[in-house]
Formats: sequence, C-alpha cells, structure tokens
Amino acid sequence: MSATCLISTKRPSLVILAISVVMASTLLFGCTDAADERAEADKAAETEPRKIEVEPVRNFPDPTNDQDEAEADTSERAPGTDAETDVSEASGAESAAADIAIAEDFRESFDHGPKGAEHQKYIVLHDTEGESDAASVIDWWDSNGNLVAAHFIVNKDGSIWQCVPLDRIAHHAGYGDTGHNEQYGISEDGRDDMKSSSPIGGDFADYGTNASSIGIEMVHVGGEGDYPEAQLDALDALIAYIDDYYGFESEIIDHKAWRSGNSDTSPEFADYLESYQTKRIHQ
Repeated sequence: MSATCLISTKRPSLVILAISVVMASTLLFGCTDAADERAEADKAAETEPRKIEVEPVRNFPDPTNDQDEAEADTSERAPGTDAETDVSEASGAESAAADIAIAEDFRESFDHGPKGAEHQKYIVLHDTEGESDAASVIDWWDSNGNLVAAHFIVNKDGSIWQCVPLDRIAHHAGYGDTGHNEQYGISEDGRDDMKSSSPIGGDFADYGTNASSIGIEMVHVGGEGDYPEAQLDALDALIAYIDDYYGFESEIIDHKAWRSGNSDTSPEFADYLESYQTKRIHQ
C-alpha cells in the first residue's frame, strides 16, 4: 500500500514539472515574439517618411476668366463715362443686328457731320416716290450732286439698305417750317456742314432736324397701292433695331410733319404711322 501511494505521489509531481516547463517556454517564446514585433514596428517607423498635415497659410483664388474681368472692369467705371457709353451702344447694336439683315453701302458724299446718341431725337419716315430699288436709289443720290440721302432704304420685298452710319448726319429732311426748331426742341448747333442745302423761303427757315434724327425711306409711290406686308415687317424690325442701338425710343414722325406740303408719307400710310407712333409696329 505504501509503495502504491508513493508512486501516486510522484506522478503528479512529474506532471506539475512538465506543465511548468511548458508554461515557461510559452512565456519565454511569447515575450520573444512580442519583443520582435515591437522591434520590427520601431524599425519600420524609423524607415517610413513622416506625414505631417499642415494647414494652408493662404488660400489663393482661382484665376478669373475674361468675362469675370470684364464685369469687374465695368463695375468699377463711373456711370456715364465714355467707355461705358461706347460699350452700351456697341452691345445694343450687336444685340439688335442679330435679328435683322442690313446691306451697307456707305458713300462719302452722304456724310455731313457727327451725330452722337445725345443728339438723337427723331425717326423721320419718307417715301421714295419711285419704284426703283434701294441700290438704284443710292446710286442716283450719289451721282446727282445734291448730297441728299437717308440713313436707310426699305425695299418692297423687305430687304434693308443702309448708306449712312447711325452716328453721322444725313441730309434727308432739309428745311422745315419756320418755328419747328423750337417746336421740336432742336437747334442748328454747327455739327451739320449744310453742304448743298439751299434755303426755301421765309415759311421754311428752320434747319435742325437732320442733325437730330434718323431718316428712313420706303420704296413707294403715293396713291399706287398699299405697302407690302414684307416691307412693313422690315420697318418694324428696323425701328426696333434703332431703338436697341440707342437704348431709348426716338419719336417717330414723317417728312410732311417737319415741312408742310410734302407728300410723304402717303395717305395710305396714315394708319400705319399712327400705329408706329403709339405701338412702334405697323399693326
């Protein structure tokens, strides 16, 4: 019995010893692995570059495009400057020109001086009193030596010809009734060279409207039928173009309003004239 007990007592000791050895080994190798991992991590940290996030000291704006620069330049200009006026008139003309086709045939003999927007007051409507088209009328005006012309001619088919720039004076209205300068709020200020202009007489002594107006001739002979719709539509567009160019609406009159006894515009245009004066279109 004693021997049996002794053997039984030793076996647990051996087991305990074996377990102790295993635990020690585990602890030893476990510590070694951890130490190795830390060493490798430290080594990696030393070899990798450090990443440092830095707040920007200054935010630089994106470069502005041409439109932004133009808007900024415009906003800095004082209202009413020449540059602002030029840009406004140019942009107005471009905007209007996009919706209307105008053939240009400028002749030196038709130019009688400067007419800036500040002098523009009236649109004067005329009839050519002939059947010739605009190109023929322009050639005749240029060859007869009278130095007379209107700014525009509107053909029956609706085509439009321009022979004097909008900022220049054309001799299209001539002398008017005495007292009309005062009535129409205009004066003879010396801008019009008045070449080839001959006084008519005491009842027609005023000569101011050429320098304050735009002249439009319509190919038409009074008493010989109505104005074609295409011609009237073109006149609608042309008046809108002139309004857009200047940025304001000029008063619309016809030639006989300036000088009593003139035939133009014709009686058949009377209703259209009233419509143009009130609505700026023919109907």
